[in-house]
Amino acid sequence: MAEPQPYESALDAIPGSHPYPRSSRYHDAEIGIHTQPDGTPVRYAKRRLLPPISEVDEDTATHTVSSGERPDHLGQRYFGDPAAWWRIADANPVLDPRELTAEPGEEIAIPDGFPGGGPGGGRHGR
Repeated sequence: MAEPQPYESALDAIPGSHPYPRSSRYHDAEIGIHTQPDGTPVRYAKRRLLPPISEVDEDTATHTVSSGERPDHLGQRYFGDPAAWWRIADANPVLDPRELTAEPGEEIAIPDGFPGGGPGGGRHGR
């Protein structure tokens, strides 16, 4: 009986495959291969650079932070996935995602692409 292939090797047979799902912040990261001294190849995600933070314009949705909110709450609310908080963090000047919701009353940018009609859509204001 043949040994099962490791996940990484199975991906090699699928053109355009990527080890991270489309919803992951690392989906677009380039995958590198490091060869260990014994010749074993090891895949890794190369550095992911943050996109430039643009000025909030009239087409960018904003969210006013409420007491008790967390980044995962915002990911669920705007993208239907609590793990999508990173999209909001990337659109705001924060190093730690907890900074997104640390100050109740602060307005944070919500990037395009959330359900409800795009920026400013749904019940959330601009």
